Amino acid sequence: MDEPRIGVYVCWCGGNISDVVNVEKVVEEIKKEPGVIVARHFMFMCSEAGQKMIENDIKTHQLNAVVVASCSPKLHEATFRNVVVRAGLNPYMYYHANIREQVSWAHGDNPEEATRKAIRHVRMAVAYLRHAKPLEKIKVDVTPSALIIGGGIAGLRAALDLARMGVAVHLVEKEPFLGGNTARLGEVYPYGRRGSEIAAELIRELLKHDNVAIYTNAEVTSIKGFIGNFEAEIRVKPRYFKGKCPNIMEAIKACPVKVPDEHSFGAKMRTAIRLPPYPGAYPDIPAIDMEACTKCGECLKACGDKIDFAQEEQVIRVKVGSVITATGFKPYEPREGEYGYKTYGEVVTLPQLIGILAESNGGGELVVNGRKIRSIAFIYCVGSRQKPSGDEKANTYCSRYCCNATMYTSLKILEKYPGVRLYHLYRDIRTYGKHELMYEEACRRGVVFLKYSEDDPPKVRKEDGKLVVTVKDLLTEGIEVEIPVDLVVLVTGMEPRPNEQLNEILKLPVGRDGFYQEVHPKLRPVETTLAGFFIAGTAQGPKDIKEALASASAAAAKAAGIVLKKQLELEPFVARVNPDKCNLSQKCIAECPYGAISIKEYDGKGRKAWVNAALCKGCGACVAVCPTGAIEIQGLTNEQIEDMIKAAAREV
Repeated sequence: MDEPRIGVYVCWCGGNISDVVNVEKVVEEIKKEPGVIVARHFMFMCSEAGQKMIENDIKTHQLNAVVVASCSPKLHEATFRNVVVRAGLNPYMYYHANIREQVSWAHGDNPEEATRKAIRHVRMAVAYLRHAKPLEKIKVDVTPSALIIGGGIAGLRAALDLARMGVAVHLVEKEPFLGGNTARLGEVYPYGRRGSEIAAELIRELLKHDNVAIYTNAEVTSIKGFIGNFEAEIRVKPRYFKGKCPNIMEAIKACPVKVPDEHSFGAKMRTAIRLPPYPGAYPDIPAIDMEACTKCGECLKACGDKIDFAQEEQVIRVKVGSVITATGFKPYEPREGEYGYKTYGEVVTLPQLIGILAESNGGGELVVNGRKIRSIAFIYCVGSRQKPSGDEKANTYCSRYCCNATMYTSLKILEKYPGVRLYHLYRDIRTYGKHELMYEEACRRGVVFLKYSEDDPPKVRKEDGKLVVTVKDLLTEGIEVEIPVDLVVLVTGMEPRPNEQLNEILKLPVGRDGFYQEVHPKLRPVETTLAGFFIAGTAQGPKDIKEALASASAAAAKAAGIVLKKQLELEPFVARVNPDKCNLSQKCIAECPYGAISIKEYDGKGRKAWVNAALCKGCGACVAVCPTGAIEIQGLTNEQIEDMIKAAAREV
């Protein structure tokens, strides 16, 4: 850069800063800094008058760099970059010093020290700009298509939204059929539609679009590239069926294998032949589960050449501009013996009960596993809000949907079987928003609620052939209540789906709860720290159907914002190599978590390290390990860092 001519502007922030920091003193001290031509303070720098002041000073005093000391850069860094651009400067010849959150708000009890800290902050900003150089955004061409991993309702919703916007979509589902967990449910709150109907409607709408490629029984095995330009490898497993078999039911009867049926959450058994599990499922062609199949050949007798065991895996490579991960959740599976689960046949989970109710006709008696049910105890928070104990994994979060689902299911039972007595054993009732009406209705209908302590959960035992639930009710000052019931229902929560292989491929950030982590829950709720990757539905955390669909549409909108552009502009704060200093130690290549560094032949200089600017995230890990100082981050060079440290260390 030419001889630095820096303008410094300190904001009062309407008293947020000036009530603690002596802004006049900050300005007087900064005027002494080499390269500072103008230094001012003003009530609101972000106001129109404040912005105009900066523009006029740039033109009048031929400033070539600007510092604004004010609030968080998350709020107004873009504002002031636009100001300097309007005045004819490069947007990266600007530095935003945060003296509100990091100074006045943090040190309101010590104005004198806060003022000193503010001076140091602004000194560092000036030192940074003394060595700054104009930068240009990185431009990359965009592949106008998107990859969606997961074919549940979130993946289907995102795919449908993108398809309607004219984006080519590649939808990958691990299971043989689309629909995910929602398609396995019976009636769902609040409108009483079956989960499979919701999935089938999305599938029906999606199939109307010819810009969607659907891969079932498939997995993503690799993703390479960068935002706007990813290449994904999809491995599709064979179904072993060539179309429909007219005698499929005979083949199923002949199959000797019996394994738990995923569609009923393990409440029923199935054979190695998997049929489309609900009306409207896609594809409507059976599939053979080769992990269960013994290849006994009995199914061939019924279906003949409709079954082909010679089918092999296919590997498909697609190019996409963005990726949405919507891999869903795993229903919590209670441990054997937990509240009598798998010990007593009369203990089931809430999803299993919902499936049982979906197949019952009502109007008579409720029958579960051949037993007439006249009383039911629901035990809440099974697999959610767990108390950590030693090294044992605990799901400390709330699964959100469970209270609403239990309340809705209870009302449906009372509607179909009015004589059944219901007991709800809970820690807290969290029927938030309009769903509170279901709780009020349950109270009016005579449902009994007993509140237990997390330190003393209910106990389930069998006595004289009947289940007895014992609980200390906090609402009656801890009186111990014994409840004989015909059925115990465990209200189970959501767990993150085990995606170890996919996590290794995508390298998406995972939170402490095991679900995928967004950048910010309010400001950037479906974005990840990896550019071009978005998350949707319950892969991100527990959600009900409405929330999952809303997040899917949000992810689709964000993905469309990338793939509908012909070219993207990326921030230039990436690593760069000085080939004259590089000794090709390859330490930077080993350290880079994004695979952005490789070896390149430089004209006249031989093989040296080279950075793919589109892949680089500017994390600086490579800078720390380079033995010769050959690699630096554009916009944050070693020279800038060293001068900023010296500026901060000087006495005030």
